[in-house]
Amino acid sequence: MNLPLIDVKNLKTEFPLSQGTVHAVNNVSFSVAEGEVLGIVGESGCGKSVTALSLMRLIDLPGKITEGEIWLYDKDTAVNLLEMPINEMVNIRGNKISMIFQDPMTSLNPVLTIGYQLMEPLKQHRHMSESDAKKEATKLLERVGIPEAELRLKDYPHQFSGGMRQRVMVAMAVACRPKLLLADEPTTALDVTIQAQIIALINDLRSEINTAVIIITHDLGVIAGMADRVAVMYAGHIVEYGPVQEIFDLPLHPYTKALMGSIPHLRDSPDRLTTIEGYPPNLIEVIKGCPFQPRCVYQVDRCEQENPSLLELTAGHSCACWVASSLIKNGS
Repeated sequence: MNLPLIDVKNLKTEFPLSQGTVHAVNNVSFSVAEGEVLGIVGESGCGKSVTALSLMRLIDLPGKITEGEIWLYDKDTAVNLLEMPINEMVNIRGNKISMIFQDPMTSLNPVLTIGYQLMEPLKQHRHMSESDAKKEATKLLERVGIPEAELRLKDYPHQFSGGMRQRVMVAMAVACRPKLLLADEPTTALDVTIQAQIIALINDLRSEINTAVIIITHDLGVIAGMADRVAVMYAGHIVEYGPVQEIFDLPLHPYTKALMGSIPHLRDSPDRLTTIEGYPPNLIEVIKGCPFQPRCVYQVDRCEQENPSLLELTAGHSCACWVASSLIKNGS
């Protein structure tokens, strides 16, 4: 793999509440190289979106990043974003790192025109004049497939369909040609045709400007179609991490195996889908053992007592599981 563009080390993000502290992201580490796509998958509430927001340092109070390092590399320089004064993060967000948020209707300002919202980062980060920013905003809308782009700059978000709003979010995210693009559920609530178009668009833009992408989703089909590597998250932890083809062909963690087993196939009976019994743990409670242990069909006594660390079991393929090695040997 190439040298990392961003290197996340032992990231912890917590939300203190009256009833206890939610350990939303717990000791998470990963890296992404320039031009690479990392997929982060898992059930709702496993920490995917909080991880992305932590990279942007957009955690709302009372939430806070309590530990870790987020190293951003640019040519011969490296900076730990967690040590950067928060007012300097303005130069990072939208410029070096951009994000496509999960719900474009709540991410776009309803009282500002699409043109204003597209032109603002162009003027702030790329120092364009009003006329140049308008020309570039028009090109961006054309690039993401919005017809009559120049006229649509005057429209407001409610005048766009859901798919078109998502395209606007993509245009805004890539306006300043970021080094890293975070895409949080970019295809949620879109029909399959628009989903495919959004994925193709992100892939095209990645190829054009060599942007690294972290795509966050619960949809394994999206991951299979665009990711180079995958991080599987459960209860705030990364439980498996490796090349996408290896994880699809030979999932090592019981949770990953269960996720793969829940994917419907045309050859299967339409009457029944495989499900994962039970529920994710309450992240307010301190989990002593493996967080997946109560739902795991492979559990042993040690799983209840100790939480395993993420260890490399095959080349480039890591797993946090006490029984994964034996599963490999047995071919389970």
